[in-house]
Amino acid sequence: MSVGMAAPRAPYSCDPDRSRGRLFAEPPSRTRSPFRRDCDRVIHSTAFRRLKHKTQVFVFHEGDHYRTRLTHSLEVAQIARALARQLGLDEDLTETLALAHDLGHPPFGHAGERALNRCMADFGGFDHNAQTLRIVTSFEQRYPDFDGLNLTWESLEGIVKHNGPMQGPVPTGIAEFNARFDLELWSYASLEAQVAALADDIAYDAHDIDDGLRAGLFAVDDLKEIPLLADMIAEIDRQYPVLDDIRRGAELVRELISYLIAAVAAEAERRIARAQPASPHDVRRHAGPLVAFPADAAAHEATIKAFLWQRMYRHERVMGVMRDAERIVADLFGRYQADGATLPAGWLDGSDGEGDRARRIGHFIAGMTDRFALTEHHRLFDSTPDLR
Repeated sequence: MSVGMAAPRAPYSCDPDRSRGRLFAEPPSRTRSPFRRDCDRVIHSTAFRRLKHKTQVFVFHEGDHYRTRLTHSLEVAQIARALARQLGLDEDLTETLALAHDLGHPPFGHAGERALNRCMADFGGFDHNAQTLRIVTSFEQRYPDFDGLNLTWESLEGIVKHNGPMQGPVPTGIAEFNARFDLELWSYASLEAQVAALADDIAYDAHDIDDGLRAGLFAVDDLKEIPLLADMIAEIDRQYPVLDDIRRGAELVRELISYLIAAVAAEAERRIARAQPASPHDVRRHAGPLVAFPADAAAHEATIKAFLWQRMYRHERVMGVMRDAERIVADLFGRYQADGATLPAGWLDGSDGEGDRARRIGHFIAGMTDRFALTEHHRLFDSTPDLR
């Protein structure tokens, strides 16, 4: 089957009519499946809207054309739905997981997460997946009968386990919720969740190349040191010999996304054919993931990530901004910890001891957008880095 054609619903896909339900029972929707309802709740959440002003790689005032956490999430959802359609999976559940996967990220991308994790090292650390779970099960307060979004078991499972079974120490927020609503942390997640995880990798590779080109951190011809991309560039140049670099780069990104989607779809079909799962239960108890890059594509993808690590993520311009961003997060945490009165009224009411107080401060900072973090730093400190 060619990529893009919808496969019939597969027996190993998650069936919304057989969902394991919600923590708080609700009447069914008259017009939407349980998974479509989950997706709509994520889209209408406050945390999802805040992603518009959270850094992917470049902070917001470096330009309007760079990706944010929001646009990244939308691109992940687009790729994930294409794969789900090809494999006969539930597209609504897949989209839910793609759109929700970054809700727990703090401001300033991975730099903010590193800083917050260091600040909270003595209090359980910071894990963005655990933070996402807290958001959708507690922090969102939009409904009269429960806190959180009351998502289905399948959506919560995918949020927590899209990268595979939970091994080693389980983050506190996940362990506490799992005691109330068992997500079977020891097993693999659904194929819908596995697809969302691979779509995240594909989106990262493609849009970080696009943003790196736009920022002038490297040129299209620099990418020829990656064999896969060298072949793609040669074919683009053969078809369009006078194309400008902006369009060459855009065409390259499209070709890369198409290649990676096709590679993942083919490998998933091969693994599924060999494993013969008859239900989502079989998928969860399989010995390994059923959605993955084939070996050759995995090698290409690793080469792309290595290039981006050296030429983009470790570029002095990016590193300088991220160092300043880490300082902002650390400064805010330290000030809030030293003087709780600098937090909004009631934020620490009922806190139980130093650890609970620190975790509440961490939750407050994690919910900030880049802009709000900068505004708070301006309010509390005499000098704030420019982040340029």
